[in-house]
Amino acid sequence: MDLDPPFYKAYKTLFDKTVDKANNINNNNKEEVLQQLVMVEECELPLINLGRLELGEKEREECMTEIARASQEWGFFQVVNHGISGELLQKMKNEQEMVFKQSFDKKRQEDKCLNFLSGTYRWGTPSATCLRQLAWSEAFHIPLNDTSATSASGLNYTLSSTMEQFATTISSLALKLAEILAEKLGHKSTFFQENCFPSTCYLRMNRYPPCPIPSEVFGLMPHTDSDFLTILHQDQVGGLQLIKDDEWIAVKPNPEALVINVGDLFQAWSNNVYKSVQHRVVTNLQVERFSTAYFLCPSYDTVIQSCREPSVYRKFSFGEYRRQVQEDVQKLGSKIGLPRFVV
Repeated sequence: MDLDPPFYKAYKTLFDKTVDKANNINNNNKEEVLQQLVMVEECELPLINLGRLELGEKEREECMTEIARASQEWGFFQVVNHGISGELLQKMKNEQEMVFKQSFDKKRQEDKCLNFLSGTYRWGTPSATCLRQLAWSEAFHIPLNDTSATSASGLNYTLSSTMEQFATTISSLALKLAEILAEKLGHKSTFFQENCFPSTCYLRMNRYPPCPIPSEVFGLMPHTDSDFLTILHQDQVGGLQLIKDDEWIAVKPNPEALVINVGDLFQAWSNNVYKSVQHRVVTNLQVERFSTAYFLCPSYDTVIQSCREPSVYRKFSFGEYRRQVQEDVQKLGSKIGLPRFVV
């Protein structure tokens, strides 16, 4: 049973120049390849204990300030005591692994074999024009209001109930963090509660198979997220990297923490106070990697307007933003993003 997507077959023209290199990797020089990949310095993201939000006004204010500072200086941070139990996180990972262990043929017929909505399963990068734009990964990208759309028996029933639990708790966390970031800008705003719903937010279950040419192909190419906030639960394999002070750094996994990053919409809404920074996932020669991401998104007709003047960006709807991103990806092979909307 073949569970990996047929990357080589589907993207043969992109691989023609590198297949020989992949075939020549043997046990003697595997270590050399791995050494080249770990040249990026590993660091720990700012770690914030959200339990301090409940310890009195002084502790709460200090915690909120740390969240805002990390969002300004890093665009990324990690949180512990986040309200999502380790048991639920492990259960989510277990169920996710079971789904990805289905054959590729079953996964690509997600509506017939797995009872997900059609179009949920994604792999590779259809718009890739070169190898560096190809994502060596597969994913189920699921609207939150469809987390219960799986069948009422067996594997998919347990996955469905786990996803619902996960989505409910992580949605609450995302809204709490968004409101804190808004408050630190002087806006006690209900904007996020009024515009971000289960019907507009997404869960994405990711799997990054082992890659025989990790120096040539990304698991996920460098990009910024097009949402307000992303919350990531990752395993301990590692592979997430981000830009800090114009250098790529590798994020050291923390088994107790969730990773939070600012998306493009929050950068625009905050008038560039909070930063949506480029990040990527590198592939691994020997080990597969799993992660689950939650994306806090508004409805497509929601208008994004900077909360401070003079505004760096013109007003735009989320739908307009998404259409522009998709158009750029189709034409250029990569996203342009916020620079398209500068005043």
